This record gives sequence, structure tokens and C-alpha cells, in this order.
Amino acid sequence: MGTDFLSAVKNRRSYYAISKESPISDQQIKDLVNHAVQYTPSAFHSQSARVVVLLGQQHDKLWDITKETLRKIVGADKFAPTEEKMNAFRNGYGTVLFYEDQSVIENMQNQFALYKENFPIWSQQSSGMLQFVVWTALEDAGFGASLQHYNPLIDAEVAQTWSLPSTWKLIAQMPFGKPTAQPGDKSFQPLEERVKYFS
Repeated sequence: MGTDFLSAVKNRRSYYAISKESPISDQQIKDLVNHAVQYTPSAFHSQSARVVVLLGQQHDKLWDITKETLRKIVGADKFAPTEEKMNAFRNGYGTVLFYEDQSVIENMQNQFALYKENFPIWSQQSSGMLQFVVWTALEDAGFGASLQHYNPLIDAEVAQTWSLPSTWKLIAQMPFGKPTAQPGDKSFQPLEERVKYFS
């Protein structure tokens, strides 16, 4: 029963120690992301997901923007840990930016008024699935990745820097690179407290 898939799901972790090395080609990264975007489900097949992949200097630029944005918010006396974290993300090979196109969501709300309130929720659920698919696929390809949320603080400058449509709403950022250290063990709550079966 899908052993390789379930193993990939189990192995996916948050990696914060990453390098600018890549175990696969840029074309393979593109193919991986394209596959995930095409085949991850969305409500009413709305296909509202939008993705931006930043590699090389473009990736560096994102984390420079994020660092300087946070520098204006975090006090200088407390900025060192923040700067260290931003540099760790910048040390990666690339970043995947996850967006949801609000014009698609609004169009679905207009077409299906009965479910109007649900479409923004379903959009977030679809984005979460896409994030998980990309994250798991990157790790399966030999990368380490983590999921970050510096939106909405960086939204305007990122959109301006890469000339992105105003209807695209930033949901999450996923820096990735070749792992330089393994994450520690993690504990789990008892499944008996989390899952119920009835037959």
C-alpha cells in the first residue's frame, strides 16, 4: 500500500541547517514543482494556487528583503537571533513562494453563491496540500526544507520586486537546500487520543 509514498510522508521534516548545494538540476526542481501544482487538488477544481520559485541571487534577494523588513520592526538589541535565522534561510539553494489568486476565489464565490463563505477556507486548505506535496517531494529529492510565514510583512516589496499580480496573496515561504544537519527526534501524542474508528 504505497510504501514509498508513506515513507516519504514519514521522512518529511523541518530542516533549518541547509546549504547552497542542490542534489538535482534546476530543471528537475521545475519539473517537481510543476507536477505538484498540476496534480494537487483544489475545491471545485478552481486551481487557485500560484507559485514563484526563486533560485540563486533571486533567492538571496528574498531573504535580504525579509531581513531588512524585520530589522525595522525588531529592536536593534534583539535583532541578532532574527538576523541569524534569516541568514540560515539565505544559506539555502532556493525558496518556493506559495500564493493564492484572490480573483479566482472571488469568481468562484460569484458562480457558487451558496458556498461563498467557504471558498477562502477551501483555498487555504488547497494551499496547505500543495505546500505539503512540494515539501515532501523536495525532501524525497534530497533537499531539506521548512515552512515560513513572513507574510504580510514582506508582501508589498516582494510583489513589487518580482512584478507579481496584485490579486496574488502570499501564503507561505519554503526555503530549501541540501541539509547540513539532521533535525532532532520528535515526540508524538498517542494515536488513541487523536483517532477514533467505528465499524
